[in-house]
Formats: sequence, C-alpha cells, structure tokens
Amino acid sequence: MFSRIMPTVLTLLPEGFEELEAIAPIDMLRRAGITVITASLSEGTRVTGRNAISIHADTTLAAHLATSHAPADMLFLPGGPGVKHLRADLRAAALVRAYSDAGRWLAAICAAPTVLNDAGLLAGRRHTCHTSVLAELPRALMHERVVVDGNIITSRGAGTALDFALTLVEKLHSPEKAREIHTAICA
Repeated sequence: MFSRIMPTVLTLLPEGFEELEAIAPIDMLRRAGITVITASLSEGTRVTGRNAISIHADTTLAAHLATSHAPADMLFLPGGPGVKHLRADLRAAALVRAYSDAGRWLAAICAAPTVLNDAGLLAGRRHTCHTSVLAELPRALMHERVVVDGNIITSRGAGTALDFALTLVEKLHSPEKAREIHTAICA
C-alpha cells in the first residue's frame, strides 16, 4: 500500500501570541495528519499568549535550528501583540527569507503579515491582515478573509482563524481533507 509522507509545519510562538490564531491552525493541521512543530522564540518552552493562556511548545527556536537539517514545508506565524517579538528577532527574519527563497509555504495571520512585509515579500503580492496594521499594509485586501498568492497565505485575525486553518490543510494536504475536517467540526 502506498504511504503518503505528510508535510511538516514550523510554527513560531512568541510571548503574547494570539491564542486562537495559533491553536486553531495547529489543531486543524494535526487533525489532517500534518506534523506541526511549535517553537518558542524564548529560552524556555512555556509560552504565554495575549490572554494569559500558556502552552508548552514542542521546542525552542534555538534548539530547533541547532538540530533541524531540513526546513519544514511551511513556516506559520500567528498574530497578536507578540508579533513585535517576531519582527525584532533576526532568526525569524532569516527563516522567512530562507523559506521564501526555497519556495516553501509562508502563512501569516493578523499582524504577522508585517513580518513578511519587513522581508520585502508582500510587494506586488495580494495579501490581507488585521486592521491594526493596515497603516503599514495599505494595499491589504480587507474584504478577503484569507488570501493566497503564490506560496504566501495571509488572513485577517482571530475571526478568520478557522478559514485560514482549513486553507492551510487544503494547500498542504488536499481540498478533500479540508472539506472532511470542515464537516467534522460543524464549521
């Protein structure tokens, strides 16, 4: 019997991440059988979101970078006030550029598309974002819940997290798997 190798997703979790924007996609991806590696930007694996919900990341970004020999199929950046930490972290910026250069998927929701913009990746590309960063991303398509342009997937915020998550499943697995999960969760 043919065995399909499932893709992997590296999710960066800074302090102050938006919980729903991180957990909904992680949950949907894992339901699809996709491996998701959560990496804390800080020195420890406990990361606290904007609403004081703490989660235990799989690893730290430093440990992941020290032991990983191949990039994941997708780099996922959740939004929230913690995006300021992503923007300030040179490792995150380097990963964004490396994933882009390799033609791998980049997924960002809420304020996280600013990280992609900082790397010069949104120029001339369709994208969306949260209204809080619209001044920085004035060309954002605010009428779109999720925007896919090439290897970049963006979404507006917590209210679009499930749409975003199912789009990630569709792109990394299949439209059929995304519909199956959509039905199973009564979305």
